[in-house]
Amino acid sequence: MHNYDWLDTERATLEQAGLRRHLRTVRSAPTGTINLDGRDVVLLGSNNYLGLSTHPKVIAAAVEATHAFGTGASGSRLISGNSERYASLETNLAETKGTEAALVFSSGYAANTSVIPVLAGDGDLILSDALNHASIIDGCRLSRATKEVYRHCDMEHLKLLLSASTAFRRRLIVTDGVFSMDGDIAPLPDICNLAAAHDAMVLVDDAHGFGVLGKNGSGTLAHFGLEAENIIQMGTLSKAVGALGGYIAGRHALIEVLINRARGFIFTTGLPPATLAAADVALDVIRSEPQLRQRLFSHAKRLKTVLIDLGYTLLPSETQILPVVLGSPQRATNVAEALLTAGVFAPAIRPPAVPTGTSRLRLTVVATHTEAEIQRAIEAFAAVLS
Repeated sequence: MHNYDWLDTERATLEQAGLRRHLRTVRSAPTGTINLDGRDVVLLGSNNYLGLSTHPKVIAAAVEATHAFGTGASGSRLISGNSERYASLETNLAETKGTEAALVFSSGYAANTSVIPVLAGDGDLILSDALNHASIIDGCRLSRATKEVYRHCDMEHLKLLLSASTAFRRRLIVTDGVFSMDGDIAPLPDICNLAAAHDAMVLVDDAHGFGVLGKNGSGTLAHFGLEAENIIQMGTLSKAVGALGGYIAGRHALIEVLINRARGFIFTTGLPPATLAAADVALDVIRSEPQLRQRLFSHAKRLKTVLIDLGYTLLPSETQILPVVLGSPQRATNVAEALLTAGVFAPAIRPPAVPTGTSRLRLTVVATHTEAEIQRAIEAFAAVLS
């Protein structure tokens, strides 16, 4: 098996660089405290921002759908897997996002890697923020369009690139709404103004803003009071919504084209009916229980304030994502392990997920944290510095 010896070398290289990752086993629901590898620890690494994966109404909807439709979709949506639950969920999504229509995909990654190659191809230009999510980067690669990366949230740089790119057939600006590793919010009003002035399309990945920001939790556009008419929105059902899947929201014409051209839609099995029903009801809960969002941001504000007072370096996040920058991969790993020993799971994030020299703990609070759990986390961070 000599041809596979390089795998051992690669594994050793990852270990020496402090970049080797391994899977941990969770033996409980993702609430404020989880059982991780057999230990109960405070969870500061979940995207279940509103705790909806364990909300009684959401669970009840999933159970009812399982009894009615079974556990799996049995085929792709264009063949036999288009459960009637899709129609209800997609109508709900479009109404929530303020668009004509919406289309659900199997994941947020599939949504981005599917929609970008439909929107842009040979002869087109994609302008992508330097800190965009990996699924956006991969979608750009699959599109075969020319790609220019503009400096993170730098509107002067984006304007310069737009002004110099008039020869392209179509131009697409792609940005995260909330940046998943830094927690900051894209300057969408400025981006949209530049797009309008230069006849460019805009795609916003709202994975970490949807359910959390704006009126009724409808996302980053609502946070800024922007109309959705000329903006294509992507998002996930696996974070604040507490289920699984991704979606594209926009014009009817866009959705029709995606149904016929998006490979990640055409060539994959539909989602389980229980997942669709859970997401549908979760959207209703997001609108009807604003106290969940209020509690989420109250926890985030408290934890951020105390960590800064303790002497930790945090990026200027405006959201529930709190990046504690530690520098090297090894230091981030060491601090994460010390916190885990103290009963707090705060995962280390290292390259390539973040730029070299910015390894960090990516802390995320959830609405279902108790005050005692937040206090326990604070005490653990204080102990690590002592």
